[in-house]
Amino acid sequence: MKNRVLFVLFLLQATLVFGQADRVPQTAFTLMYLPVWLEAREHCLEVARAMPDSLYAYRPTPVSKSFGEQMVHIAHTVELLTKRYVQGMEVTPNTPDASKMTKAEILDLLEKGFDYTTQVIYTIGQDQLDQTCVMYHSGNTVSRAFAFFYVQDHMANHRSKANLYLRMNGIEPPEYTW
Repeated sequence: MKNRVLFVLFLLQATLVFGQADRVPQTAFTLMYLPVWLEAREHCLEVARAMPDSLYAYRPTPVSKSFGEQMVHIAHTVELLTKRYVQGMEVTPNTPDASKMTKAEILDLLEKGFDYTTQVIYTIGQDQLDQTCVMYHSGNTVSRAFAFFYVQDHMANHRSKANLYLRMNGIEPPEYTW
């Protein structure tokens, strides 16, 4: 009974926060996770917008990804990792070539990647979140719910590198507010 009351309170809170009763995540976990994800998404987009388009090709060392490559990597892997680990789909990496893209195209790609994962957060059910998956690099077995944290952590790792690129060019990164 207590869990049911808490879930109803979460739903009411989400309705107020997001303003749309038809856009409420399906589980207590995704209801809790959604605001965290949306904040991380917005912060990453702010970082991407902060770099002038003339510096999207900037790379601190010859072996480093360029700023644009960091952003394209985020955009592509947010969707890819969501499909692979959260949804259990077979996917093959096919990252676009950032050097052939404009800043506007990269921002659009980021939005689309984030939109994909956001839609999954809204629609995934508890039965799928309770399933497990094996993480490719570590071999660890985790729940699909936990995999959402991996998607966000991977994005944050590359976003933090992009923050450094901004600083190396004398640009103050957007303030982290969470």
